[in-house]
Amino acid sequence: MLLACGSTAQADLKDISRIYHSQPSLQAFEICQGGGCTRSDILQLTPPEWDNVVQIFTPQAETAEQERQQIAQAIGMLEDITGTKIGTAADRAGTFNNSDYLHQQDCNDEAINSTTYMRLMQQAGLIRLHTITDTRTRKFFFTGWPHSTAVIRENDSQAEFAVDSWFYDNGHAATIVPIALWKDGYIPEDSPILQRE
Repeated sequence: MLLACGSTAQADLKDISRIYHSQPSLQAFEICQGGGCTRSDILQLTPPEWDNVVQIFTPQAETAEQERQQIAQAIGMLEDITGTKIGTAADRAGTFNNSDYLHQQDCNDEAINSTTYMRLMQQAGLIRLHTITDTRTRKFFFTGWPHSTAVIRENDSQAEFAVDSWFYDNGHAATIVPIALWKDGYIPEDSPILQRE
């Protein structure tokens, strides 16, 4: 399902599969960190914390494009909230050259976490115009390393979009682009990884 994205950590495929197929709730959901989900933490969100996410979706999106913008912002908000709880608030964009920083997340961690966050949103009725699909991996990242992302499909057009939160530091809105563009090796021009990696 998921492959390495430059992490030196050994991916725990059993944990990745278990978390990916679990049913998260606001009272108990798992978040990966450490590269390849070598560590996971069970968290819960308080009503005020979740209200911050709900506010992003208020008013409801009238178009799928607007909903994608809301999803991107909500993932950033949830990264910020969870980061203060488990130490990933200082997570830096990318994977390479970050080994000196604690609580780093590689693209596998980010793909699983973004999928978990979106499932929480979907359960709450916040995501109405998209369906969450399986994660995807591209194998021709700019350094040659495989790279993974969460994915959504627009209900009306059936177009698929990468939901990638790995390109920026913790708490930044996720990058959502057409999956074909992402598979071609897309990296946002202002992503810190272009300077750091």
